[in-house]
Amino acid sequence: MKAFLFDMNGTMIDDMHFHLDIWYDVLTNDLGAGLTRQEVRSHMYGKNDELLARVFGVGRFTPDEVAAISQRKEEKYQAVYKPHLTLLPGLHDFLESAYHANIPMAIASAAIPFNIDFVLDNLDIRKYFKAVVSAHDVLESKPHPEVFEKAASILGVEPLSCVVFEDSPKGVEAALRAGMKSVVLTTMHAPDEFTDYGNIITFAKDYKDQKVVRLVV
Repeated sequence: MKAFLFDMNGTMIDDMHFHLDIWYDVLTNDLGAGLTRQEVRSHMYGKNDELLARVFGVGRFTPDEVAAISQRKEEKYQAVYKPHLTLLPGLHDFLESAYHANIPMAIASAAIPFNIDFVLDNLDIRKYFKAVVSAHDVLESKPHPEVFEKAASILGVEPLSCVVFEDSPKGVEAALRAGMKSVVLTTMHAPDEFTDYGNIITFAKDYKDQKVVRLVV
């Protein structure tokens, strides 16, 4: 059985530049981190609490403070991004085709449920996914393979049957460690940032790419 596992941010929607803008604002203006935009970009993977720990050190904020910072950041992101919220070109048709071909699909994302619900419900695409695995459902973040392994387990499919749609090197590494192939959407990272990974089927700017379209067949 074939199955499709989707990261969300930068993979289904082209929003990573919005996340970068908001994180840069929160880290530099609200929290005084003094980072460049490129430095902020380098920290943008994994869970929000992990990002804050990488920047400020473990224990700098209490769990309640981390939760409040994270919530404030995501509320700012949603307010700014909502007018632009749309699926990547070709993705709706791709989901429809896979759905009617009975290919099981799951969301496997480092995003919190607050942001996953924001996308699935505002775009009315929840019906396509038999499983949703978020940051709250795993102990280890990408590049650890837990999120993809858990999604495959819920779908009842073997890792070798899964194709992971990702946009980041850490995500592709997680797919590799899970024993899964990957399609890379080049919304945020260039192909030359993925030279260490041998599990990539193809690079694509969106889901109109014929190599991607043919995966449903």
